[in-house]
Amino acid sequence: MKKFLNIFLIGFVLLLSSCDKNFDEINTDPNRADAETFDPNLILPNILASYAQNTTGYNGAILFQSMWTQTLASTTTGGANYYSNGDKYVASGSLNSYIQNVWNSDFTNASRADQMEKLASANPDLGNLQALAKMMKVLTLSFVTDIYGDIPYSEALMAEEGLTQPAYDKQEVLYPAMLQDLEAALSALNDAQLAPTHDPLYGGDLSKWRKFGYSLMLKMAMRMVNSNPSEAQAYLAKALAGGVFESTADEAVLVMDANNFPNNNATSLRTVDDTYEVRWSKTLIDYLVANDDPRLSISAEVPPAGLAANFDPNSVGDSDPAIQIGLPNGYDTSGGATDISNHPDYPGPTGSGDDEAKIGSYSRPTGIYRERGAPIFLLTYGEIQLLLADAAARGYTTPSSASEHYSNGVVGVMLSMGSFGEAAVISEADALAYASANPLDTSSTEASLEMINGQIWASTGLLGNFVETWNNWKRTGYPELTPVNYSGNFTNGQIPLRQVYPSSEGSNNPDNYNAAVSNMGGDTWTTKMWWAK
Repeated sequence: MKKFLNIFLIGFVLLLSSCDKNFDEINTDPNRADAETFDPNLILPNILASYAQNTTGYNGAILFQSMWTQTLASTTTGGANYYSNGDKYVASGSLNSYIQNVWNSDFTNASRADQMEKLASANPDLGNLQALAKMMKVLTLSFVTDIYGDIPYSEALMAEEGLTQPAYDKQEVLYPAMLQDLEAALSALNDAQLAPTHDPLYGGDLSKWRKFGYSLMLKMAMRMVNSNPSEAQAYLAKALAGGVFESTADEAVLVMDANNFPNNNATSLRTVDDTYEVRWSKTLIDYLVANDDPRLSISAEVPPAGLAANFDPNSVGDSDPAIQIGLPNGYDTSGGATDISNHPDYPGPTGSGDDEAKIGSYSRPTGIYRERGAPIFLLTYGEIQLLLADAAARGYTTPSSASEHYSNGVVGVMLSMGSFGEAAVISEADALAYASANPLDTSSTEASLEMINGQIWASTGLLGNFVETWNNWKRTGYPELTPVNYSGNFTNGQIPLRQVYPSSEGSNNPDNYNAAVSNMGGDTWTTKMWWAK
């Protein structure tokens, strides 16, 4: 799949070059090319790869959400001080650039999808590609709104029509609109027409695209359980009727190309300062240890002793579960009150003299997370099963099915680890044994929801899907996290609930930006999403 992704994307660039020497003109003006001179199928892999990369790395996920949710932690006093944006909610590094990355990149992706739809519309045999274009627009812009709040949607992507300052749609209007568009796209898929021919995700298998689309519908429906439960239940029913993921074979996992289109989490963790500074959070390691979770030995390692080994992304640490210890969030190595050596569980440094590593004994991600060709998990079978367990616990479906969905979800997320490679494989027998030994607590609705969503938190974090970890925490409040209140933080000691808008929006689209800020109650890091608990 890595080779196919690389070939598809290189082919996309080469074909664009053969159509017109000026890529920008073709990319922004679809009328310059039609389906006879440009195959719109070649845009799909570009959208998928770009979207996947936008969910990882310095686009925000590993700097912000991974640490806001206490999945990762960092002392952030060395070369990687930009992690203070996440670990301590303190502005550092290129904060303004990080804020706008997802906004700019995914509106560009939505524009590509819009271009693909327009080009495909010229060929009556490309109806399925048009449908996938609509689905990609929903996928990318739902990701944007979950991070920022109100965004342009109904008036977005209309620059060719002369609309360059689009209104922002309120989330309470936007979410039903996106779900309607997703439903229309799924209804338009037609087995009698041509399947997409350059598809690195499902190889043109429309049955799997349907399952992905309805699984996305289910996830989006569950976002609304606090704010519009009747709409949530209605779309949950539609998703189940349409057919969601049935096993890990259906899930949306894009294997990246290490050289040209890498997993950006891995790119970050291979940066030597990051290799040393970034560790698993105490909150996550404590969770895995308390539950004797088999993923602990796959995901965590104590680096070899000494500073040089701690900086080396190719060094191999000790993955013995008995010695893993997570780094508490909100500490540094500056010698003051918040110096990590003051924590009561500080394990001490490793190495000595000039080779001493002060945070050397804390657990870091294993080598599977530093592989640039590692997969990016867009949506998994296990996550969908856990969301179904959440729905059942709330009484949206048969309550008695919550335990079965929970067990399926736990097994599913453990099996998904195998996509990282042989070193990360958990056998189905071991996953089933773990699920059997750790059944869902059904003593009360809240007990069930706490256990289900704690598992979603841990599972999405271990798969590197940190933005989804954060979004589901905002939706449910589980697990209960203790905020960091580090000196100089930009949230008054609260865990951030959104990213602020790019500063360019206030100057490029001021009236609509101001209206959105007024509607949401402010453009702050702690302004609550419409759908959040």
